[in-house]
Order: sequence, then C-alpha cells, then structure tokens
Amino acid sequence: MSVVIPQKAPQRLIFLVIVLPPALAGVLVIIRWPPLGLVALIVAALVAPSPRLPGGFNSAVLFLILLIVLWLLNMIVRHGQIQLVSSRTIRPLLVLIVVTIVAFIVGQIDWFDFASQAAMDAQIGGLSIFAMAVGAFLLVAHQVRDLKWLQYMTWVFIGLSALFVAGWLFSPIGRITGRTFQLGATANSMFWTWLVALAFGQAFLNRKLNLAQRALLFGIVLATLYVGFFLNREWKSGYLPPLVSIAVIIALRSKKVAVLMGLLAPFMAIYLFQDAVATDQYSYGTRLDAWIIVLGMLKLNPILGFGPANYYWYTRLFPIRGFHVVFNSHNQYIDILAQTGILGLGCVLWFFAEIGLLGWRLRLRVPEGFQKAYVYGVLGGLMGTIASGMLVDWFLPFVYNIGLTGFRGGMLPWLFLGGLVSIDQITKSSEKVLSLS
Repeated sequence: MSVVIPQKAPQRLIFLVIVLPPALAGVLVIIRWPPLGLVALIVAALVAPSPRLPGGFNSAVLFLILLIVLWLLNMIVRHGQIQLVSSRTIRPLLVLIVVTIVAFIVGQIDWFDFASQAAMDAQIGGLSIFAMAVGAFLLVAHQVRDLKWLQYMTWVFIGLSALFVAGWLFSPIGRITGRTFQLGATANSMFWTWLVALAFGQAFLNRKLNLAQRALLFGIVLATLYVGFFLNREWKSGYLPPLVSIAVIIALRSKKVAVLMGLLAPFMAIYLFQDAVATDQYSYGTRLDAWIIVLGMLKLNPILGFGPANYYWYTRLFPIRGFHVVFNSHNQYIDILAQTGILGLGCVLWFFAEIGLLGWRLRLRVPEGFQKAYVYGVLGGLMGTIASGMLVDWFLPFVYNIGLTGFRGGMLPWLFLGGLVSIDQITKSSEKVLSLS
C-alpha cells in the first residue's frame, strides 16, 4: 500500500510533502541567524538548480526575495518600523527605487504609435531587478555585524568559484562543475570580476594569511585570468574588467605605482581596445549603431526614459543597418538611461561615487588583515564593475538579454559592496568602544 499511494498522489502534493518541512526548517534557521542566509545565498546563486519558472525567475532569485521579505518583516515586528543604518550610500539607492517606480508608471504611456509596450510580466521583471539589487546591498549592509560572516561569504565565494575555474583546466573536474554551476552566474562578467578582485585583494594585502594561503589565492587569480584571456578570449568581459580590478588595487596601494600606471594607462587602453575591436569589428560596429539609435529615441522622454523593458519593443521602428528588428542597447549605462532616464542613471552614478568614497576613507581606518584587504578588493571590484558596463555586461541585467537568470551573477557586486557598509558600521562601533575606554 505504501508503494501505491505515492504513485497515485498528485505530484505537487508529493513535492510539498518532501520539500516543505526542510524549507520551513531552513526559514527558522535564517530567522535565528540572518547572516547565514547570506552565505547560503552565495551558494544558491552559483550552484542551486531551478525548475523553469515564469519570467525567468529561478531558485536563487526567489531565495533573495525571501531574505529581503524576512528582513523587512523582522524589523517591522521587532521595532514597529523599518530602520536603516546611517550611510550616505543608501540615499541614492532609495531615490533610484522611487525613480524606477515612477518610470514604470510613465512607461504605460504609448510613446510610439506603431509599437507596443513590453508585456506586463517583463516590465515587472525589469522593475524587480532594480529592487532586488538594492535589496541585496541593504541586506548585507544591515545584517552583517560580525566580521566572521563577511569572511564566510568571501571565502565560500572564492572557494566555490575556484572550483569552477579548475573545471576549465582539468576535464574530470569540468565534467562535474559543468553540470553543477549555473550558467546565469558564470556567464556574467560579475562572476569573473569579483572572483579576481576579492582573491587578489586578499592575496596582495592580507598579511595575516600564511605564505601557502596567499600563494594559493595568487594561483586562483592567475588561473582565472588564464581562462579568460587564453581559453575564452573572444569574450572580452571575462578578462578586461578583472584586469581593471587588479590595476586599481595596486594603484591604490602605491602612489608611485599609481603615477606610473597613470602614464601607461592610455597606451594600455588603446592597445586593449584595438585588440578587442580587431577580433570582433562587426559586433562593435553594430553596438555603436545601437547606442546612437537608442539615444536618439530618448529625445522623447530623456528624464525618465520609457520604463523597465519597454524600449526593446520600440527599437523595431528604427532600422539598424537596414533591418527592422528588436534589439537592446548592448551597454549597461545606455540601457539604464532607456529604462529610467537621466534621473535613474544619475542615481546609479551617485551611488558609485558614494560607495567609492566610503571605500576610499575606510582603507585608512580599518586594521590590517582581512578587513583592509576586503576594502581594497571591493574598490577594485567596483571599478571593474563600472568598466564591465561598457562591455555588454550587466550589474543590472536587462530582461530581454540575460534577465533574471543572469541576476544570479548580477547580484554579486551588490552583495559584496554592501559589505563595505558593514565594515564601516563595525569600525564605528570599535572606535566608539575605544573612545569610551
């Protein structure tokens, strides 16, 4: 009888019976130790499988939403209101959310007579990407109050990612990692950029690690760059933003090196640009055409753009190289302009400036070891992220490109940037204790 019942029971009911109890237990554990959920989120983003869900939603994205909801509910239940930490980095993100919502509302206007708007689920998906990015940043900024959790997040990410890189170099490992790691995470430049930035920062600056540990981290960096530059060279986003990250970390550490790199940077930039374009001239030419067309469209509503996802369907009215087809801008910043206008892009750049200034100040305040290495690594990762936006890669994925699936990798910079606010809060608490003692 026990064999027959499961065969006749509805599959959804069986799924609930099997999955629901451990899921509820997991929620209770996260409520008790919220930062543990952030460590689990890193794992979920990289390797958690997901069934096909509407709109590109996946298990990692749903887990992030769950963590955000639990955090907000916890604040409301415990404090009766939503309380945010005092940080200049938060204001531009809150304004960005407001601007994106207004752009979503304005996006319901028919801006062009012969083209329809994006489907509502696509518009909501585009809006949710902005909201989840902000939510990921705020989660880490508010829930990590013990440095060990930031260390767990960092080492888990580096360790798992290094295993994926090893899969490129050793086929027996690759047969496992190829089935385990999720394409939405590893096909995004954010994965490669932040792996190199964080690993190099710790290897270069964390003198509390022993020589073997630092050598291993340098090895991970070199292996990652080897994969990006030699084995996957056609994809420029796999090695150019990581190289920017390394250059920034080194330059920030030494004024003399910074001056030398400043003198050499124009020549290196010209060489890398020419090399990149030479290997894919047609692609770069069409991208430039796309930028010009989308910027021309924006004359209709430059302040707020066309709302999340909508401009994609308007592009068919403007032929690109003689073809009336839909296309995206192939540039993160023009994409943000097209969806949220000058106000939205202004908020993103404002945030980058504030988080960069926070890291710049923190580098002189934090003690040697993990914290200082993390701050430098994040500053390098920030500049690599900014650079990647020009290379058709996404820290805010576009719905009709890599979309919510690509937010597996897109959430990484927001999580680790939030760690700067955590370190700032931890440092302020330590300074306050010292001043009272």
